Amino acid sequence: MDISVKELQEAISIRQQIDNLQRRLSSLLRGTPQRATSPTSPTAPTAAGRFFSPATRAKLAAAARARWARRRGTGAAAPAKSTGSAAPGKRKGQLTPAGRRKLSQLMKARWAARRKAGGKQKSSSRKKGALTPAGRKRLSELMKARWAARRKAGSK
Repeated sequence: MDISVKELQEAISIRQQIDNLQRRLSSLLRGTPQRATSPTSPTAPTAAGRFFSPATRAKLAAAARARWARRRGTGAAAPAKSTGSAAPGKRKGQLTPAGRRKLSQLMKARWAARRKAGGKQKSSSRKKGALTPAGRKRLSELMKARWAARRKAGSK
């Protein structure tokens, strides 16, 4: 794609005209002049096209810091409105130390009962899924017959 310097300058000029026209149109529709939109500008628009003034951004940052402080449990922020969720200091869905101790005692009692009843249970010495000697012999004979049939069919 070969673009000459002249074409680039013309493209820049057209782009500037478009920006100026958009600014004029938005100022007519909103009734307020619009600031320049550069990506590094501190008042650059958000995804919805809104601008936040430095004061508004400071308020938003302070609110975010207050939320983080409430979540961490430090008392640096004002109390929040109740949203129906768990208290900021309480961990949700985790065992408390007392609950952990109780569970541990219950499991130890269960294991002790199993060990105590273990002698009465009939334990099979045979591993589940293992072949018996008779089954192994039968399988061996079947495989030998299959291989013999393949050799016979292959030699024809």
